[in-house]
Amino acid sequence: TEPGGALVAPHTGVGEAGATVGTDADDEHAPATPTPFVLGMAPVSNDQGVQGVVEVFQRPGARPDTQRGYLNYLLKTCDLAGDYLRSRRLVHLADKQSLWEQLESFTRTAHENLDVRESAYTIANEGRRLIGCDRVTVAVQRGSRVAIEAISGLDTFDKRSNAARLLTKAARAVTKTAEDVWYSGDTSDFAPQVERAIDAYVDESNTKQMAILPMVVRESDDPNPEDKRKRRKGPPKVLGCLIVEQMVDSTTPEGYRQRVDVVRAHSTTAIGNALEHEGLFLMPVWKLLGRAMWLFRGPALPKTAAALLAAGGLLAAALLVPTDFTVQTTGELKPKRVASVFAQVTGDVKAVLVKQGQRVRAGQVLVEQQSLELQKQFVDIKGQIAEAVSQQRTLREEAIEGATPQDRYRAAAELAQIDTRVEWLQRQLQVLGRQQEKLTVRAPADGQVIDWKVDEKLTSRPVRQGDVIMEIADPSEGWLVELSAPEKRMGHIARTWNQLQAAGGEEPLRVEFYPATHPEEAFEGRVVKIDTTAEARGEEGNTVLMTVEFDQQEFLSIVTEPKLGAGVQAKVYCGTSSIAYKYTHDMIDAIRAAYFRYKP
Repeated sequence: TEPGGALVAPHTGVGEAGATVGTDADDEHAPATPTPFVLGMAPVSNDQGVQGVVEVFQRPGARPDTQRGYLNYLLKTCDLAGDYLRSRRLVHLADKQSLWEQLESFTRTAHENLDVRESAYTIANEGRRLIGCDRVTVAVQRGSRVAIEAISGLDTFDKRSNAARLLTKAARAVTKTAEDVWYSGDTSDFAPQVERAIDAYVDESNTKQMAILPMVVRESDDPNPEDKRKRRKGPPKVLGCLIVEQMVDSTTPEGYRQRVDVVRAHSTTAIGNALEHEGLFLMPVWKLLGRAMWLFRGPALPKTAAALLAAGGLLAAALLVPTDFTVQTTGELKPKRVASVFAQVTGDVKAVLVKQGQRVRAGQVLVEQQSLELQKQFVDIKGQIAEAVSQQRTLREEAIEGATPQDRYRAAAELAQIDTRVEWLQRQLQVLGRQQEKLTVRAPADGQVIDWKVDEKLTSRPVRQGDVIMEIADPSEGWLVELSAPEKRMGHIARTWNQLQAAGGEEPLRVEFYPATHPEEAFEGRVVKIDTTAEARGEEGNTVLMTVEFDQQEFLSIVTEPKLGAGVQAKVYCGTSSIAYKYTHDMIDAIRAAYFRYKP
């Protein structure tokens, strides 16, 4: 077709005289029409050239000027069509340019990070923009465990929520099959486990359309031929899955699946690289070292060297410089002379006649007990004695006034037995009387009651024979400190104690203590006794008691009115150690005890 169009006469291949195009009868490609109509033709062109031809058939017999007018009209119409095609192509190119820019941005951001979680977050958010869907979720498989790493539009999410748990189950079911799942309302063609998982999730989330696409490492993606042969023998390697959802509209935009495939391909590569990078040995350490390398370059090097030298000096000092090694303990202040008051008979406490802190004299009544068992035995024996006495009276009469000598002899023999029994019962009654006297508990010595709220602790309470019901102390005899050292720290104290005893005991095991009533004052003392057994005492667990003596005159000059049972914080000196061990020995001993069966 000529650029200016053409008019073709009926039943001829040669244009009419006066047409704007010239035709040659010998040209086999010249326009022609076998019809009885005049054929008008005009090209539709844009910037890429001719895109088509418009043909119009007109009635014959019109004047040449009229036919030429028809042709001009047709040419102008085709020019308008060419302008439309040109504009449409520009719009298409703009859309493609925007798509390529989005794809370039997605590709760059998806591959710029080697952290699995950050890569998944980028894929979810940038992938949703590229695909044009409502939500994108990235699930990653580590071993046999599949977990959701990122959901588009959410910085954080609760993995324990119903929707997240059900979506995780669906992703796990699909990754096991390694097959694409496109859901648009019907799950009848899916595997049973996939069908159940998707139905449960759709019921919870009301998703209209969803695609769960496993991110599978294909053989073509692996440059190692040996790994290719291995994969041919086993199932494909699945890194996780990409979940694309339409929440509102079930219709898909143009090129939807192609965009999803592009996002999945790049996501598979990005997640695979991130997982491989994350699995490198000691990767967190190498990252830390890499970030710290700037400290050893340029002007930062002298400062870094000075800091390392200072840190090395401090570390060497902490490991080599000796210092006093102490064990922290707690205890309480007690008088030297303490007498325990024991229950001599089992019974119930009827009354407590003293209070905490009250001074008592030796022999003073402290507690009154009662024993229903003793009362019962006392009444029973008195009844037996009365019965025996009655029998004695009867037998004496028979022994004197018996009918026959045999009756008098028998009565005398029985009377002797009854006399013996009465004597035994009277002795039993005396023993019971002495036991009843012991129900009244008296002070064994002069002193002061040191038990806390002794009346509340004992009133109406049963006590057994031998139980310590209270303690009487005499503060005038002097004071001492009783420390309760935790069993786990006794190793250091016992080792130092044994060394000092083996050296002759001339040097004492020193203690520095701070009374709770005067916490700003420090007093020096020495350990004079360590119990050989540990006992459970309150929240401290197993503890060992240690007795500490100190200078009474110095102590009483500052603490003028010592309080019975006052708390004490103490430090027991156990030789010397490095500064580092002094402040970390608890942690070191715990590790050694846990892994090396070490007993401190």
